[in-house]
Amino acid sequence: MNAENGLPLGASDLASRLRPLDSLPAHGVWSPVLVPLRPDLDIDAPRFIAHAKWLLAQGCHGLAIFGTTGEANSFTVAERMALLESAVKDGIPAVSFMVGSGCCALGDTVALTRHALDLGCRRVLMLPPFYYKNMSDEGLYRSYAQAIERIGSDDLRIFLYHFPKISQIPLTEGLIRRLVEGFPRIIAGVKDSSSDWANTKMLIEAFPGLAIFPGSEIFLLDGLRAGGAGCITATSNINAAGARAIFDAHRAMREDEADERQAQATAIRRAIDRFPGIPAQKWLIARFRKDPVWRSPRPPLLALDDDEGKALLEALSATDFDGSRLALT
Repeated sequence: MNAENGLPLGASDLASRLRPLDSLPAHGVWSPVLVPLRPDLDIDAPRFIAHAKWLLAQGCHGLAIFGTTGEANSFTVAERMALLESAVKDGIPAVSFMVGSGCCALGDTVALTRHALDLGCRRVLMLPPFYYKNMSDEGLYRSYAQAIERIGSDDLRIFLYHFPKISQIPLTEGLIRRLVEGFPRIIAGVKDSSSDWANTKMLIEAFPGLAIFPGSEIFLLDGLRAGGAGCITATSNINAAGARAIFDAHRAMREDEADERQAQATAIRRAIDRFPGIPAQKWLIARFRKDPVWRSPRPPLLALDDDEGKALLEALSATDFDGSRLALT
């Protein structure tokens, strides 16, 4: 114990390093929500809304709609707008959403972002235009700047989406710094889905005013300890409570518990990562909710077959994953 304050050794130092998370534009565990499809492969809004409400009940601080996990680029602008409208109309608070709005076409980005703002959703997760590769920072800056200027709202809060493995368009430190300098109130944070802890740590240290979210719960605890905002993680769709438990233990300075919870969540994530992520999670939800409609992604993604599903369950059997937690309550 520390004689001065009665805290365990190291706890006072840890407390001094904790960022004032409530002052950030967003913090905590955010789930990129899976989108269920009807047999005709159109979006199943009632199932989506039920799942979104379940995620919030499981402890998610917010919902990232139409990111990679939400199959955003397999859906039209009209489909995305209609689903968001349905969710807000059904009572999910607009402030709960971070809306994916980054498209290849500038006009689509502007339209989706304005639509989100009109519904009361201030936070958007914005990919760079990703069709043309090897773009310069100057070109990317102009693309973001044009979108911000055309949207024309001081209420807008953009979380930049760095996912170079998929987009093939990295967001460099220099580009982010220029955007922050040019639009200091608008640029609110970064989702770093690089799976590169060194890059995430660099962003946390370089941009203390931004909410920096690792794109995987594997880096949740390390990120929080370094000053990150939390995580925006796909596998919260099946382990939201596990990720939230890490966050809560750390904030309460129960660091041994946080380490244990992190190890459990990491094991589950690594088991899922052995399979295509979206089909794997949809397969698990379909199985444990006894709802086969959930199995299908929209092509070109393909559903897991039964053999793959059995292999997934075998991989998860070595973790503390409990499929009964997926039941809607």
